[in-house]
Amino acid sequence: MLEEKILNDYKEAMKAKDTLKSSVLSFLRAEMINVATSKKKAKLDDGEVIPVIKKQIKQRQDSIEQFTKGNRLEMAGKENKELGILKAYLPAELALEEIKKIIEEAISLTQSVTMKDMGKVMKEVNLRIAGQADGKLVSDLVKERLSKPQA
Repeated sequence: MLEEKILNDYKEAMKAKDTLKSSVLSFLRAEMINVATSKKKAKLDDGEVIPVIKKQIKQRQDSIEQFTKGNRLEMAGKENKELGILKAYLPAELALEEIKKIIEEAISLTQSVTMKDMGKVMKEVNLRIAGQADGKLVSDLVKERLSKPQA
């Protein structure tokens, strides 16, 4: 399980005195505990851990953007290292062609033709992709596909 792997890696980072990795994983574990507590569970399954990791990644990406705009490159570099640590716990990303194929399948399954159907398509696509692609990329691809007329 992903939660156990994070815990074990946290312990290893503590033993190795890797302060960056141990602080990132400590914060991630705290967020997972908060989510588990709110769901009244002792442990989260992998499907519940991935959104927590993605939220942390999004925060790091936003911080990198802000630090870069503010010309604080040393802080952006630190956030970038933290981002790399977090990304290691996500499942492998799907290839662009694979995402497009899943979108096509979802569109034909939901019989969608216009932008009004985007919600139905996104729901179906997200069920199939399950955290294996960037949400914004998927959303943009679905928009692009639904906005062009069928040949």
